[in-house]
Amino acid sequence: MKTHILPALKMSLICLLFFSGVYTGIVWLIAQISPNHGNGELVMHNGKVVGYAHIGQAFTRPEYFQSRPSAVDYNAAGSGGSNKGPSNEDHLAAVEARVDTFLVHNPSVVKRDVPVELVTASASGLEPDLSPAAARVQVPRVAELRKVSEEALYKLVDNYTEHPWFGPAHINLLELNIALDGLSTP
Repeated sequence: MKTHILPALKMSLICLLFFSGVYTGIVWLIAQISPNHGNGELVMHNGKVVGYAHIGQAFTRPEYFQSRPSAVDYNAAGSGGSNKGPSNEDHLAAVEARVDTFLVHNPSVVKRDVPVELVTASASGLEPDLSPAAARVQVPRVAELRKVSEEALYKLVDNYTEHPWFGPAHINLLELNIALDGLSTP
């Protein structure tokens, strides 16, 4: 018994000390030498902080491009998904309600063309980006409410589309909506 319990207790103590002390200290030190000392990159607009560069936020006014839903209400202190699978009745009801709401606010869109990312929450609940398709499907609504041509908004979406070396194209929604404010006044 001693041959198994004592080594297991020693290993547990070593892991406890390493992961709660040494590893945490290393991560903290790295954060301290990074820009903003690990506090995130603030986005300023007209002299005011309007959000963080890499953390999603809700845009609830219809004249803005809408963000992806969040299972944690965009709370960066407690990121996480809903952990509900695609066959979960609550999840299916929530997605269906989001689809119905989206279609009410975007009458030019048919149900099959609603991008899945606009009606399902991301794994972290803090996704700041949308696909170009998810932004483009919202253009008719935003154009009508802002009294701006759809062509101008499609061009704006294209200008803010990032094409990384790896992974799909995406748009930072905060940056897009700030540019939208510069294009027109709601």
